[in-house]
Amino acid sequence: MINTESLRKILELEHQKGYQDSAVIGGLDQLLRNWASQAAASLNQPRLLKRFQSLKLAKSRYASLTKPRRKEWVQSLLDFLFEFEQGQVAKSAAKPPPPISRPPSRPRVSAVSQSLDAAITGIHGISSTLAAKFGKLGVKTIRDLLYFFPRRHLDYSQRKFISQLTEGDEQTIMANVWEAKLVMLGGRRSTEAIVGDETGNIRVVWFNNPYLVKTLTPNTRLVISGRVSLFGGRYVFESPEWELAEDKELIHTGRLIPLYPLTQGLRPRQVRKLMKEVVDQWAWQVADFLPPELSKRCNLLELPQAISQAHYPDDETAIDSARTRLAFDELFLLQLGVLGRKRDWQEGQPGNPLNTQNEVLDNFLNSLPFALTPAQQRVLKEILADLPRTQPMSRLLQGEVGSGKTVVATAALIMAAANSYQGAFMAPTEILAEQHFTNVCHLLSRAGQEEAGEDYWRRYGGLLAQPLTVALLIGDITQAKKLGLQQQIQSGEIDIIIGTHALIQKGVEFKKLGLAVVDEQHRFGVAQRSALRQKGFSPHVLVMTATPIPRTLALTLYGDLDLSVIDQLPPGRQEIKTKWLHPAQREKAYTFIRRQVAGGRQAFIICPLVEESEAIQAKAAVAEYKRLAEEVFPELKLGLLHGRMSASEKDEVMRQFHAGTLHILVSTPVVEVGIDVPNATVMLIESADRFGLSQLHQFRGRVGRGEEQSYCLLLAENPSIVAKERLDSIEKIQDGFALAEEDLKLRGPGEFFGTRQSGLPDLRMAKLSDIALLEMARAEAMKLFQVDPTLAKAEHKPLATELARVWQKGSELS
Repeated sequence: MINTESLRKILELEHQKGYQDSAVIGGLDQLLRNWASQAAASLNQPRLLKRFQSLKLAKSRYASLTKPRRKEWVQSLLDFLFEFEQGQVAKSAAKPPPPISRPPSRPRVSAVSQSLDAAITGIHGISSTLAAKFGKLGVKTIRDLLYFFPRRHLDYSQRKFISQLTEGDEQTIMANVWEAKLVMLGGRRSTEAIVGDETGNIRVVWFNNPYLVKTLTPNTRLVISGRVSLFGGRYVFESPEWELAEDKELIHTGRLIPLYPLTQGLRPRQVRKLMKEVVDQWAWQVADFLPPELSKRCNLLELPQAISQAHYPDDETAIDSARTRLAFDELFLLQLGVLGRKRDWQEGQPGNPLNTQNEVLDNFLNSLPFALTPAQQRVLKEILADLPRTQPMSRLLQGEVGSGKTVVATAALIMAAANSYQGAFMAPTEILAEQHFTNVCHLLSRAGQEEAGEDYWRRYGGLLAQPLTVALLIGDITQAKKLGLQQQIQSGEIDIIIGTHALIQKGVEFKKLGLAVVDEQHRFGVAQRSALRQKGFSPHVLVMTATPIPRTLALTLYGDLDLSVIDQLPPGRQEIKTKWLHPAQREKAYTFIRRQVAGGRQAFIICPLVEESEAIQAKAAVAEYKRLAEEVFPELKLGLLHGRMSASEKDEVMRQFHAGTLHILVSTPVVEVGIDVPNATVMLIESADRFGLSQLHQFRGRVGRGEEQSYCLLLAENPSIVAKERLDSIEKIQDGFALAEEDLKLRGPGEFFGTRQSGLPDLRMAKLSDIALLEMARAEAMKLFQVDPTLAKAEHKPLATELARVWQKGSELS
């Protein structure tokens, strides 16, 4: 069945705009011709076919009609659509239905979706070679092309006379070519032209483009857009965009021009021309999935119009309106998805109620050498309120490095053991798992009496009615011991098991898993939580992160988790002195590191890349490690850590650094969530301008873990204005949550961090710093979720289809 509803909307918009031929970019003619070619195949009634042919849509000449004639013609087409729709309804009903103003749209959605999800090779002009180039940019279907939005737009809309041109600004003129010739510029054959209008002449050059001279014959009328330079005292356009003035619609000049992401083999003009054709032909076929009352309440554009204006906008206001609608869609679908996750998790299987054993808890807390901060007490209370419920806990615990998350988690694990359930404590690396094992054992040894133990397990008496056993399960232990531990876990002899995420993989079976504590949430996504359920348990889950995330953003990215925040550091925690250094101060930084090492301390040096790249001039860890070891610190022992090393190689290097056998660790950002080395007092970050504030704060948190004063040194070669703002902020602000808020203000569109790692849909248009839109999307999602959580109502079927499609794609990217 052909889609009449979208065409009807466009014709109604054309009527509202006074028949200016402006309802769609480029005018109605091309759209009508495309529609006619699809409609002809659906007309099998002779009378309707005759009416259709009389409209001559295949050779539409709407643009050439007078306004009164346009009005008459639009009405004729609307009458035809009404007649066609009536015929379709009559065929499917037992008796003639009453007159309708809009045809039923449900059957049409699937047909449109199917065509939009076809490969882009089905579009005229896109070969398999060209499709492969788009594929590198993640564009594979027609829908992907429609959502392949420009990075930004150049404003070529302000036309001037030649006499009004000024140096430096983006400007547009319309002029005649007086002469064009081949010239040699910089050793390359180029085209030079003299063009003029009624106010004067100007020179135009196109570097390394000798073929253009054949097109620019005398008296050719051009539209030229670009920057004007001053050369030899005269103005000149250097390699501007250009189009023939008689072209029906301007694509490259005289308007807001889209700048698309490119890859090798894709040229700007080629992509713009293709995208214009695709948008004109396909945007109006995209089904709007938002409920109409929601769109009206939030004052949002219709989806086809938003897509069209996002690519080729009428003006800056149109761009803003389009971005708002498209960004709302992303955040709204994100919210619905995470709310659905939470429902699935909590309603899928009943949890295991864990009652608070007050005497056991008090004994543990009283044994600590410090009092819990008010923030720790509040968070522990929130967790203890979750555990007795039959719904499994699903909670995110945020807290700065050193804020005391491990103590809170240990208290919760003890409660699981007190209820005769097992607890699992998972960390992203083996070295971190070892640290957690050491810390938990240290805490338990103060509350109870160690009765027995080996390297990888300990047993404590006096804390519970029965002895409490803690074990560490990592790859470093022998196969025989590993099998022994696995058997003890399966039999229930071990109460608390600490290890990497391998704990929830094949080979490890729990007897009664009641609580899973997960360190660093953004490395532990939905798939791993599902793996827990597939083992036959529905444990309470507490995920922890030291990455500061503003509350609104946390509720968006992790809306399936309840949120707890430890927003206080223990008393006496020292400030890490932070200094942004210029390149000329590099030697001073090296001298400072030598002094710290001579005093028995250690240092980190962070580099952003593993190998040198011409595209990104940043220090590479491999090359930098060699240079530092041979030229700068030949008398010291250096280690190298980067993401391309195997897990065992990484663990070995980190173990050596932790043991103090290495003085300096040269690393890529893999150390961001890393080891606790109290003896490390210096963090030197190369190319610090390449990192976000939250990431810089994470690096800084690797030092200052001991009693000695610690330092963070930031080196930046040539930072941008925004990068300078970041570096100023990290120098002045120590609080991670304040930095995260600042980071959001400075970030553009895209991921704040790790959304792909968690299987969330990617964000293309949404600015996570736009808190108002984020909160509006969340409020609307919650409102809809309350009345129709499964989107089962007929009016929500298009939304359910879009939600499933977007989240399936997000999972594929994770």
